[in-house]
Amino acid sequence: MCSSGDAQIMAGGRPFLSLLLFSKDRTELGVNCVIRLDLPILPFCFGLVSLTRFYSYLQPKVKKQTKSMAVSMRDLDPAFQGAGQKAGIEIWRIENFRPVPVPKSAHGKFFTGDSYVILKTIALKSGALRHDIHYWVGKDTSQDEAGTAAIKTVELDAALGGRAVQYREVQGHETEKFLSYFKPCIIPQEGGVSSGFNHVEAEEHITRLFVCKGKHVVQVKEVPFARSSLNHDDIFILDTKSKIFQFNGSNSSIQERAKALEVVQYIKDTYHDGKCEIAAIEDGKLMADAETGEFWGFFGGFAPLPRKTANDEDKIADVISTRLFRVDKGQAEPVEADCLTKELLDTNRCYLLDCGLEVFVWMGRSTALDERKSASGAAEELVRGLNRPKSHIIRVIEGFETVMFRSKFVSWPLADDVAVSEDGRGKVAALLKRQGVNVKGLLKAAPAKEEPQPHIDCTGNLQVWRVNGQEKTLLPASDQSKFYSGDCYIFQYSYPGEDKEEYLIGTWFGKQSVEEDRASSISQASKMVESLKFLPVQARIYEGNEPIQFFSIFQSFIVFKGGLSDGYKKHIAETEIPDVTYTEDGLALFRVQGSGPENMQAIQVEPVASSLNSSYCYILHSGSTVFTWSGNLTTSEDQELVERQLDLIKPNLQSKTQKEGAESEQFWDLLGGKSEYPGQKIGRDAESDSHLFSCTFVKGELKVTEIYNFNQDDLMTEDVYILDCHSDIFVWVGQQVDSKTRMHALTIGEKFLERDFLLEKLSHEAPIYIIAEGSEPLFFTRFFTWDSAKSAMHGNSFQRKLAIVKNGGTPILEKPKRRTPVSYGGRSAVPDKSQRSRSMSFSPERVRVRGRSPAFNALAATFENPNARNLSTPPPIVRKLYPKSVTPDSAKLASRSAAIAALTSTFEQPPRENIIPRSLKVSPEAPKQNPETNSKENSMSSRIEALTIQEDVKEGEAEDEEGLPIYPYERLKTSSADPITEIDVTKRETYLSSEDFLKFRLQIKKAWGGTFWEFNSSMLGDSISAFLAASAPKKHDFLFYGGYLKFSLPFSPRGGLDM
Repeated sequence: MCSSGDAQIMAGGRPFLSLLLFSKDRTELGVNCVIRLDLPILPFCFGLVSLTRFYSYLQPKVKKQTKSMAVSMRDLDPAFQGAGQKAGIEIWRIENFRPVPVPKSAHGKFFTGDSYVILKTIALKSGALRHDIHYWVGKDTSQDEAGTAAIKTVELDAALGGRAVQYREVQGHETEKFLSYFKPCIIPQEGGVSSGFNHVEAEEHITRLFVCKGKHVVQVKEVPFARSSLNHDDIFILDTKSKIFQFNGSNSSIQERAKALEVVQYIKDTYHDGKCEIAAIEDGKLMADAETGEFWGFFGGFAPLPRKTANDEDKIADVISTRLFRVDKGQAEPVEADCLTKELLDTNRCYLLDCGLEVFVWMGRSTALDERKSASGAAEELVRGLNRPKSHIIRVIEGFETVMFRSKFVSWPLADDVAVSEDGRGKVAALLKRQGVNVKGLLKAAPAKEEPQPHIDCTGNLQVWRVNGQEKTLLPASDQSKFYSGDCYIFQYSYPGEDKEEYLIGTWFGKQSVEEDRASSISQASKMVESLKFLPVQARIYEGNEPIQFFSIFQSFIVFKGGLSDGYKKHIAETEIPDVTYTEDGLALFRVQGSGPENMQAIQVEPVASSLNSSYCYILHSGSTVFTWSGNLTTSEDQELVERQLDLIKPNLQSKTQKEGAESEQFWDLLGGKSEYPGQKIGRDAESDSHLFSCTFVKGELKVTEIYNFNQDDLMTEDVYILDCHSDIFVWVGQQVDSKTRMHALTIGEKFLERDFLLEKLSHEAPIYIIAEGSEPLFFTRFFTWDSAKSAMHGNSFQRKLAIVKNGGTPILEKPKRRTPVSYGGRSAVPDKSQRSRSMSFSPERVRVRGRSPAFNALAATFENPNARNLSTPPPIVRKLYPKSVTPDSAKLASRSAAIAALTSTFEQPPRENIIPRSLKVSPEAPKQNPETNSKENSMSSRIEALTIQEDVKEGEAEDEEGLPIYPYERLKTSSADPITEIDVTKRETYLSSEDFLKFRLQIKKAWGGTFWEFNSSMLGDSISAFLAASAPKKHDFLFYGGYLKFSLPFSPRGGLDM
C-alpha cells in the first residue's frame, strides 16, 4: 500500500487537504496511478496527528477508492510492460484477443481485418510525459476484436496513471491527430490475422484508384477503378504500372491538391521504388495534351462526370445538438439541463457528451475500472443506435479534459489543475524530513533550466524613434536604449541573415502610454514594413513582456518612469495624475536585471521598500546621493551588472554599497522606511510546447484549425498560420495571401490572444511577430526542420510541390557568399579582424571591462555622422585587436584638430564634472563643420561604423602572433626610468603580456574602487592616440592595451589615490 512518504500535498486555499497518492512498489495502484483524497487540514498542519495515526486514518479511505480501480501488475497484459516511458509511438495489434507489439519497421502499415492499439508519448518542455491512446478498427475486423481493442485501451490508460486521452479511430474516418503520426498518409491493405495473414503482394502491378480528402492531413481511400468514382470535388490518384496520375477536381482547393501530391510521392517510393513518371490532370481540361488523353484512355475515353451527392453522414454531424448522458449500469440516460456546466458532472460517475461528429466519454476520477469499460461500451452502442458508426469516440478522465471537451461547457474553472508537480513533492519531502522520515528517493533532481537564446545576429544596425502623435523623432545613439513608460517607440534593426540582409521593425508600448500614440506607432511601423515590400518581420511588444530578441538587440536597456510625448502629458493633465517623469536630480529607484552584459536592463520602480526584491540588485539615487543595493539571492554577475548600469545612469558620482540586512538609516529614509518585500524572481511567461494553427479571417471573425505534428510542408503559401509558443505568437503570412488579409495580420494575432483557443491563459500583451513567407528569421524557423530553398520557390502550393515531386527534390539555390557567420550572442565562431560585433559573451573568468564611458560618447558624437549607423552602448570587450602600426598622417591630424582640441579641454580642467558631462544624452544635431573637413570627418565616421569588438583576452594567453617581443610593464610606462626604445608608442599594448596587464588592471581596480575610464583607440584613430601620448606624460600615466586607452589621473573621481 502507499506510504505517507509518497504523498503530494496540493494546497488549494480550502479547509481541506488534497492528497495525491502514488504506489511506491507499483503493485496495487499500477504505474504512476494517482488517487486524490480531501482530508481535514488543520490537525495535520499543527502536527496534532502522528504519522502512524495518519496512516491508519488514510488506509481505509485509499482502499475504498482503489478497490475496483486498482490494476495489479499480475493483471496488466505483459505486452504493456514498460509502455509509455519514453517519447515516441508504440503499436500493438490484437491477435487472439491479446495485444502483440508491432515492430517499428511496420509502423504505419495497417490491415483492414485487424484492430490496433496505438500509444503516442510526447515529452513536454516541462519534462513531463503526455500520453494519447488510439485504437484503430479496420473495416473488416470482427466486433470481438474491436471490443478487445477498446478494453485494452482502458487498461493501458489505467496502467499509465489514468491521465491519457483515448480515441476510437475507424478506417477511412480517422482523426487528424492520428493521421499526423503517419504522414503523409496510411493506405490500409487487405487481409488480417483472422485470415491467416496470408497477404502476398501480387507479382503483376494492379491498377488502383484512390480518393484523397483533406487540406492539412490526407485521408486516402481506395475506390472502384471506374469513371463513376470520379467527381469534381475531390482529388483522385490513379496508380498504373508505369505512371501515377493525379486528377484534380475542378472544385478542389490548391492546398488539397498540394497535399495529395505528398501521397503521390509516397506511392511512388513505396510501390514503385521511386522509379515512375508523374502526371497532373486538371478537371475540365479536355484532350489538350498527351497526358490528359492517356489518363482518360484508362476509363475508355473522356465523358462528363456526374455531380457529387452530399454524404448523409456529413449532414447528420451538422444538425445534431450537443446532449449530455449519464451512464448508469451500462445504459446512457439523458441529463436535462438548460446549459452545460461542470457542476453537472459527478466524480463518482461516467458521462457521455454527444456532439455529433465527436462523442466524449467523461470518466470521474473516483469511478471503478469496470464502470469505465461499461461507459465505453455505452458510447459504442450510442453511435451504432444513431446510425453514426463513423463518429469519433474520445474518452477523457476528470482533471485531464481536452480543450475541445471543456469548450462545450458554459463555465469551466481554469484553475482546476491536478497535474502532479515536482514542486509539490518537494514541499511534502521537506515536511516529512522535519518529522524524521527518510525521504531519500522521493525527490527527483530538478532539470537544469536552460538560458533562453535570442536566435538572432546581434551585430546589426539599430535605429529608434520616439512617437509623438502622428510624428516620430529619431533618437541619437546615446538615447536609443532609454525608454519612457509613458511613451511609444518604433525600432528598426537590420542584420546579416543566411543569404541576405534581414530586417526587424517593431513597436514598443510603455505601460502608461496613451492609445493615440499606440495606434500611431502601429500605423507608422506598418507603413515602414510596406515600403520594404513586407520583407521585414514586424513585432508588437509591450513593456514587461519583452522577448529575449528585443533585449539582445538593445543589450543595455533602461526604462524610466513618466513620458515625454504630448499625448502622455495631456493625459496626466486631464486625469490630474502627478507627473512622475524621471529627472536626473530627483529620487529614483531602478531594479537591475539580465543575464549578462549583452542582456541587461534597469527598470525604474516606485521608490519604496516594497519595490525591493532579494533576487535583484538596485540603484537608488537622490540628488548627489547614490546607493547600490544587493539582495541576498543575487550573484556576483548580478552585482557586476549594477556597476555597468551605474555608469549609464549616474556615471559621475560615487555610490554607497548596501547589502541586504545591513542597510544604513539614510538608505531606508530615502525609501520612506522599512517594509516587507518579495524574494522570488519576476519572470515572464516561459515558452511552452508550440502549436500550429491554420487561420481563416472573414468579416472580423477568426477561425482556427490546429495542425498536429507540424512541419514546414504544412505552411501553404495561400494561407495565414499562427505558431503559438505561449510566451510569443508568430503570424506567418504566405506569399499568395490577398492584400486585404495581409493588412489584417496583426489583428489576427490580437484576436488569437483574445480567444485563447487552447485555454492556456494567454496574455493579451504577449509579443506578436508578423512574418512574411521567404523572410523567416531563425527565431521562427528553429521550430521546424527548415529548408530555406522551399520558402524561396515561386508559384502556388501545388505548383511548388509538383516541381519537387517531378524533379526529385527541392531545387538548389545559389547563395551569395557572406561574411563568417556569428553565433547568436554576437560573437564570431571564428574570430575575424574584419568582423564587427555589438555583443559579447559573459564569462566570470574573463577580464571584465566597463561600459562605454560618457567621455567616449561625447567624443564619438563629435565624429559620428547622424545619418550613419547608430551604435548602442554595449560594454566593450576586446580580443586580439592588433592593427599594424601606422605613422600618424599630418593631414589627418589637421583635419581632426577641432575634435582633439575639444577633448584636450576636458582633460585640462580639474573638476570632475567638467571632465565627464553630467548627461549621457548626445544631441541629434551634428555640429557645424567646415566644408573642407566634412569629407574627412565622414571618413572618421566610417571608421567608427566599422568598429570591431571581439572576445576579451583570456588569462595566460600569449599575444605574440605578430612576432613582437614582450616587455615588462615598468619599462613600457611613459614615466619609466629605463624606457624601451624603438617601439611604436601608440601601440604599447602589443609589447605587454596579458598576465602583466591583468595584474596591473586588478591593482588599479582595487585602488579606484573598481572604476576605469576607457577609450577605444582603434575608434579614435592613431592621431588621437599619438596626441595623448605626446601631451600627457606629466598628468597621466596611461597604457594602451588591445586598442584601449587605460589612464589614471592625479585624483580619483570616487576617492581613489594619486597614481
